[in-house]
Amino acid sequence: MYSNALRTGTKIFATAPMIDWSDRHYRYFARQLSKNALLYTEMIVADAILRGNRDRLLGYDTVEHPLALQLGGNDPAKLAEAARIGAGFGYDEINLNVGCPSDRVQSGTFGACLMREPQLVADCVAAMKAAVTIPVTVKCRIGVDDQDPEIALRDLVGRVRAAGVDAVWVHARKAWLQGLSPKENRDIPPLDYGLVRRLKAENPDLFVGLNGGLHTLEQAQAEIGRPGEGLDGAMLGRAAYQDSGVLTGVDAVFAPAGIRSLEASPSAALANGPRVQPFGPSSFRREEDGGPHDAAGNLSAGVGDTRPPLGSAEARPAERGGEGGAAATAGTDGSLVRHTPASQGEAGVLSDAAFFEGVRDAMMAYADGVIAGGGRLNHVTRHMVGLFQGVPGARRYRQILSADATRPGAGPEVIAAAFAAVLEAGADRAAAE
Repeated sequence: MYSNALRTGTKIFATAPMIDWSDRHYRYFARQLSKNALLYTEMIVADAILRGNRDRLLGYDTVEHPLALQLGGNDPAKLAEAARIGAGFGYDEINLNVGCPSDRVQSGTFGACLMREPQLVADCVAAMKAAVTIPVTVKCRIGVDDQDPEIALRDLVGRVRAAGVDAVWVHARKAWLQGLSPKENRDIPPLDYGLVRRLKAENPDLFVGLNGGLHTLEQAQAEIGRPGEGLDGAMLGRAAYQDSGVLTGVDAVFAPAGIRSLEASPSAALANGPRVQPFGPSSFRREEDGGPHDAAGNLSAGVGDTRPPLGSAEARPAERGGEGGAAATAGTDGSLVRHTPASQGEAGVLSDAAFFEGVRDAMMAYADGVIAGGGRLNHVTRHMVGLFQGVPGARRYRQILSADATRPGAGPEVIAAAFAAVLEAGADRAAAE
């Protein structure tokens, strides 16, 4: 996909790997909102894959494609074997974490610590490239501690490029390994988008994507430039998680990541079978099993139906201008401009009610499977609370998902009630006007 993006000048949008957040339940939900976004797993430590329950750690639903597996580690041989296992599970990309500053990864001397050892990073990339045929990429910072980013970033990228890396995603901040918490490292070190742009100008045939400080699609577009110019992609993390309505606007702006056509018949995916861990109580993560920086990557198990994602042409007649409402119009350049809650607030919800009803139905079916396998409803709904920011009924939506989903015996009807709070509030306001 990265070579195609470079060849065509199209941009790629990705959701960032987020420990404790981008588990399989979140990714299934995110895929209902965008068919084009490239989704990343949480970071999973190579040792965990080599020694642990691989189905639990690596299992996913086929609708999540295109899907990248992020690995943590610093041993080329172990990372190569973990990459080989990940490729065997059908992941579309292997990404090496060279940016996480948490205490847990520092104690293992990987993540952002590897910015100090660029040749070791290159050796890890070379080993993984030799082990798999799918893209191998790196996500890094511009430097750590007292490093000069102008030198550190160029040195790292030069070495991994020589090792054959397919893409580099750059969080355009330093990481301070001493004195700042992981949260502070996401906000306090100043951004340097200019350095990332200069890096791209010096490496025109290398995919360079931007991460860090991006809050909206409009900002992302402005920072990476027009198709064929500037940077090659944008990656949003917490901004798209906490206001997940952002993802509903991705497909009108960014091209498909392109590894697997998500508009293809689901029979193609079914032919290989979903890599989903059979359900059982041991498959589900409980809060007491690990905190928000569980570098071992203890992911919850998931399940989902194999219908086309709701972002696909088959599942969204409104976007094609057919029955279900005119939810899209032609832009000045002839491209499709989709009206969404991200850009139109309550009007977007009302004009695309069929889309959100589809999201509701998909997540209810998904949650039903999770519960049937021994999981809890809030394993799923905790990822959904940010969908309707700034829309009438959103507060009640959040209350229902946050409170009712944790009650004993809570089932998919909680999701139905939460969506009804928004859809009915919008309809009532429209009727009153």
